[in-house]
Amino acid sequence: MRSVPYLSFAALVLAALALVPAGAHFFALPNKIGLTQEDYFTAQGIYRGWSLFGVVLIGSLLANLALAVALRRQRMPCLFAAAGAVLMAAVLLLFFAFIYPANQATANWTAVPENWDMLRTQWEYGHAVNAGLTFAAFICVAVSALGARREAV
Repeated sequence: MRSVPYLSFAALVLAALALVPAGAHFFALPNKIGLTQEDYFTAQGIYRGWSLFGVVLIGSLLANLALAVALRRQRMPCLFAAAGAVLMAAVLLLFFAFIYPANQATANWTAVPENWDMLRTQWEYGHAVNAGLTFAAFICVAVSALGARREAV
């Protein structure tokens, strides 16, 4: 299939782009988790507009699915691409199960509910888990791309 190199490239680029905000959240966690309420809400203001990265997550999921279909005759590369898709789906599920509700409860960190500290913990550790899942998805798509046979190209 001539499309395999292009799909591999797209899946790799989208997974790498998804790692950018995931890594930023992960590495900021130790510095943010102990902030006072006022400082934390100020820091959260830097994330305005980051919701656009959702397009990258959906694109990564779709690119991995397309790559898995394109590699269906190559067992291991197909399985790794499919695993990348499953991991990206897990990222989205975790986001909507834990992170999005915290964003909603705090009006995107502009309103302070009574349980803001619990929401902060949910938000920060949800993003940390998502960073690990996103990294694992990137590794899966890289292994898939590297393992695809040339004659399939």
